[in-house]
Amino acid sequence: MGRWRKIGPAEEREIWDRIEAGENLSSVGRALGRHSSAIHMLLRRTGGARPRSAAPRSTRLLSLEEREEISRGISANESLRCIAHRLGRAPSTISREVERNGGVATYRATDAEQATRERGRRPKTAKLVLCPRLGRVVEAKLARRWSPQQIAAWLPVEYPNDPEMRVSHETIYMSLFVQGRGALRKELTASLRSGRVIRRPRAVRLKPGAGLIQDMVMISERPAEVADRAVPGHWEGDLLMGKKKLSIATLVERKSRYVMLVRVPGDIRAETVRKALAKQILKLPTELRRSLTWDQGKEMNEHLRFTIDTGVQVYFCDPSSPWQRGSNENTNGLLRQYFPKGSDLSVHTQTHLNAVARELNGRPRQTLGWMTPSQVFSEAVAATG
Repeated sequence: MGRWRKIGPAEEREIWDRIEAGENLSSVGRALGRHSSAIHMLLRRTGGARPRSAAPRSTRLLSLEEREEISRGISANESLRCIAHRLGRAPSTISREVERNGGVATYRATDAEQATRERGRRPKTAKLVLCPRLGRVVEAKLARRWSPQQIAAWLPVEYPNDPEMRVSHETIYMSLFVQGRGALRKELTASLRSGRVIRRPRAVRLKPGAGLIQDMVMISERPAEVADRAVPGHWEGDLLMGKKKLSIATLVERKSRYVMLVRVPGDIRAETVRKALAKQILKLPTELRRSLTWDQGKEMNEHLRFTIDTGVQVYFCDPSSPWQRGSNENTNGLLRQYFPKGSDLSVHTQTHLNAVARELNGRPRQTLGWMTPSQVFSEAVAATG
């Protein structure tokens, strides 16, 4: 039963220290003799963000010992200026402290300390509550699966002369995560890329190579124009897997981050994947089908035939190096909002995949100066004209 005792201030600070150092909930629980669910409940109350009450106390703030010294000085009929001099504090600091906590007649150190902690802990009214119009706009964009950062950057562009229509992405996150704020509907957390309801350290997951492919051309041999994203028409690709080894091929153009989704009928045999990719790639203008970067999955065993069919050179990443296809990896993470792991991908038609791709391509991107992939890609297509 002791494992469920109330978490005190000192223990709460240690929990946050350990969480911010990268420990998982089970490890923190074992270290403190707590069940991991107790740690999780603590994080849920603040959305996974450390509250000010649990943060290390700033040296600018009065300590309990200093408050006790103020109380003793008042009892001895010392002036507030004299107390301030002895503590090495500004007289105005001591004056405000006493006035804020009942005045000279009723000042008590422990009461002042508790009141200060409560003032730091109390929930502040969220900006999205104070400005309902802003809240409605944010909700509408979240429902369309825009990220908080995209929303925060889009607002000044859409409402350049309306300073009220401004909100930071951090405020949006915390309005979703912190229980009891009531600023945004709780179900909108499902629109976030992760679908989580608290902040968590981001784990690193490496995708191992799936085996040796004959006649691979490695990424180290890729031309410099591909690496610096200066020329359009270079793509990154991968398979988004569902249950029963069903998949969707994802293609991302490196310069514009433009996404194309390809339904792969049946299994992930190399011949099936090659035909599905070639059919999609051949819809593009010749100038926009230059190269394709893929990992070492066996589904690309027929890469030489693919190059003959399309004229697109295939380059292969090094094993366990997903960052070499960073745009595609990021896109696959976004797509898990639409196609969760383990779901049945056979129910999605190519028409539906095209609609999902349009939605992603319509989101403004920071890497594009807050233009959308569709806008940048359209410019590239027009230039081939």
